[in-house]
Amino acid sequence: MLEDIQKDADSRMQNSLEALGTNFNKIRTGRAHPSLLDGIKVSYYGADTPLNQVANVNVEDARTLSLTAWDRSMIPDIERAIMKSDLGLNPATAGEVIRIPMPALTEETRKGYIKQARSEAEAARVSIRNARRDAMGMLKDMVKDKEISEDDERRGQDQIQKLTDSFVARVEEMLTAKEADLLEI
Repeated sequence: MLEDIQKDADSRMQNSLEALGTNFNKIRTGRAHPSLLDGIKVSYYGADTPLNQVANVNVEDARTLSLTAWDRSMIPDIERAIMKSDLGLNPATAGEVIRIPMPALTEETRKGYIKQARSEAEAARVSIRNARRDAMGMLKDMVKDKEISEDDERRGQDQIQKLTDSFVARVEEMLTAKEADLLEI
């Protein structure tokens, strides 16, 4: 029983870390990275389709992404979708290739992105703590129903707290790395 509660808490905390990683990938740094365009959807035959399913996304150089649409008629729609996104990117089309230069980050935008990264990290911490709270609640219910002893409850609480601490530390590591990435010129 205790192992099941711990495994459930572990998987929920792991999902929080994965979500944080996905959210961090959406925060633009000065370098070009294909995952930056993951959240963009293009209208393709009436359905909103992820950009990476209608075009090939490549890194041309450190500050330029290039897209090659699989259907030439999609190029204007892809450009429109990129401009409508809140990433602040301006695509330039040259024949069948769409190039997206990454503008240099100003000090103000860097601070804004760092603030956004800290906010995402705090949301991940809250999610991890919620998983801890739920696991602790299950342990208390098991003691109340006399399924486990109080000693087992204390042992389980200690294990869950150690698990929580390790995941919060990983969130801090990810945040520190992202901040360093954003501050890099």
